[in-house]
Amino acid sequence: MSVVNIQEKFNLFEDQWSPKKIGELNGQQILLAKIKGEFVFHKHDNEDELFLVKKGVLEMHLRDEIITINEGEFYIVPKGVEHKPVAKEEVHILLFEPLSTKHTGDIVADITVENYESI
Repeated sequence: MSVVNIQEKFNLFEDQWSPKKIGELNGQQILLAKIKGEFVFHKHDNEDELFLVKKGVLEMHLRDEIITINEGEFYIVPKGVEHKPVAKEEVHILLFEPLSTKHTGDIVADITVENYESI
C-alpha cells in the first residue's frame, strides 16, 4: 500500500455521479465522486453510508428534513433511511461504505453504477 493523494485522484476524472474506488479496508470501500444536480431517493437496508464533503456544499434530502453538509464536514446516513444527495453546484465527496453497498440501493435508475472503477 502506498500513500494516496485524494486531490490527485479527483484530478483523474470529470464524470458526475459515478464513484471511483480509491481504497478498501476491512470489507469497506473508499470512493470519490463529483456530483452536481439531484440524485434519486434510495436507501441501503443493511449499510450505513458516510458522505465527507471535500469541496462545495451538499444537501442531503431525507423524507422529513434537509441536512446541509459543508466543506470539511461529514454526515452518516443510517441504514434503512431514504436519502437523496443534491448539489446545486459541483461538489466533491468522499464516501465510506461496505463493499456490499449498491450505488442506488434498492432503486435501479439510469444513473446506477454496477461496478466502481478503481483509480
